[in-house]
Amino acid sequence: MTNKVAKPFLKWAGGKSQLINDIRNSLPRNLHKDKFSYIEPFVGSGAVLFWMLNNFPDLKRVVINDINEDLINTYKTIASKPNELISILEILQNEYHVLEGNDEVKKEYYYSKRELYNTRKEEQSGQAALFIFLNRTCFNGLYRVNRKNEYNVPMGSYKRPTICDNENILAVSQALKKVEILCGDYEETLNYANDNTLFYFDPPYKPLSETSSFNSYAKDEFNDAEQIRLRDFCHKLDALNYTWILSNSDVKGKDENDNFFDELYADFKIERVNAKRSINANPEKRGLLKELLITNNNKVEVTI
Repeated sequence: MTNKVAKPFLKWAGGKSQLINDIRNSLPRNLHKDKFSYIEPFVGSGAVLFWMLNNFPDLKRVVINDINEDLINTYKTIASKPNELISILEILQNEYHVLEGNDEVKKEYYYSKRELYNTRKEEQSGQAALFIFLNRTCFNGLYRVNRKNEYNVPMGSYKRPTICDNENILAVSQALKKVEILCGDYEETLNYANDNTLFYFDPPYKPLSETSSFNSYAKDEFNDAEQIRLRDFCHKLDALNYTWILSNSDVKGKDENDNFFDELYADFKIERVNAKRSINANPEKRGLLKELLITNNNKVEVTI
């Protein structure tokens, strides 16, 4: 096996690598003293998950969840069949790279694999390989489906993207050995919490505009009612004395009169942190913006 440090195996719109320092600063102080459990109900690309695994090797329990069945199938495949997955990815990578310079055939290849993926008739490893292939070759690593749950992201413009990162897949497989992998509604993760548990929530963000709605992440929309249900769940966790951290878009940056999250989480600590907008059809509109980091970890007793 490899000694390589595991890192996200997907490119991901809204991935949290850039917020790791801010999230670290929001962690409860006692995490370094006591063994604790970590639950991530919207795992996505797992940037925070892998950071936690690498920095807290004595975690008591680690649980990840996502509503996206194809994503969770890929996590489970890497955990249980990494070498089988690598074999398929190597074929896909070789077939794709050999088409360099033949744009039309390359485009046909991408869309044929997208069509095959949407049939969802491949066995577990083949479907997971298609998931990674599309992620590495599509526009900006975006995951978007329509109401029929059909992946509909166009091909990206990468010349020779890395489709098969053998070393990292093996490192991720090793890291996932201590992780329980769930697929379902985020509220079900409460059943896996124990006395000293930290939750990190990275839900589909509230879009800053109608045209920036990249959150068709599953066939069912994560709308304002869902944001409110998540807030209610956070209140429930707070009442049960669990610590949680949540990230979301800062809608106030777009409209200073939009107090949606400020009112929703008025009982908790809200911090605005810098993030980089990496997805926009117009490169000039990519750049720094604010995101929210919200936590109930605001009850630290100060001793003098």
